[in-house]
Amino acid sequence: MIGLNTFRENLRDKILYNLLFFALLLIGVSVLLGMLTIAEQDKIVPDMGLAAINLVGVIIAIFVGVGLVSKEIERRTIYTIMARPISRTQFLLGKYLGLVLTLLVNVAIMSAVFVATLWMDRLPIQASLFQAIQLICVELLLVTALALFFSTFSSATLSAIMTLGFYVIGHVTVDLKGIAEKSESQALKAVTTGLYYLCPNLEVLNIKGAAAAGHMVALSYQALASAYGLLYAALLLTAASLVFQRRDF
Repeated sequence: MIGLNTFRENLRDKILYNLLFFALLLIGVSVLLGMLTIAEQDKIVPDMGLAAINLVGVIIAIFVGVGLVSKEIERRTIYTIMARPISRTQFLLGKYLGLVLTLLVNVAIMSAVFVATLWMDRLPIQASLFQAIQLICVELLLVTALALFFSTFSSATLSAIMTLGFYVIGHVTVDLKGIAEKSESQALKAVTTGLYYLCPNLEVLNIKGAAAAGHMVALSYQALASAYGLLYAALLLTAASLVFQRRDF
């Protein structure tokens, strides 16, 4: 029930339609760029299309996700909800599932337009593209869980900053490990090593470049990467529930 209500609230939020329009615009721009460079059209259009789906999904996950709990607290509707026969864990999971449903609907629409764009331009619709979209969905589940976790103990603004920071770091964790190995400073090495092990390695879910070039990853890799992302999201949801249980309202 909470999940469906959250889904309906998100649909009423005009920012989602603006972001969806932005994604469709980016896909259109990718077609124009592809026309300017005919030789690279097969690569540019799929690459920018996947990037648009990913970018808009992450923006929704972060900036809507951090407000899932804080909005209820600011409006004081949290007191009414907590008075009902519902646990705090159920409340959090309902909010999470509502946003996840919103994200999946948006990704489905963007993917349909993306595939239609490729078909109209007579570009190959590779199976690798659907692999990339599936892993993008897993990444969005993880980022949403991250945003929800921070929102259980921080303000919306600070939660957005921390989630965005973890997202950026999550895509450069391999570089952080390299810095830690080459650095002579023990303090820097300790910080970079800590970030490497603490932050999710989002780059394992990023196969957009290979997918745009038509290269499929092994199904075993896709399954392991998906399991990694879902397990990390589950751990974040568990931590969010434990933190939320301790909050006083």
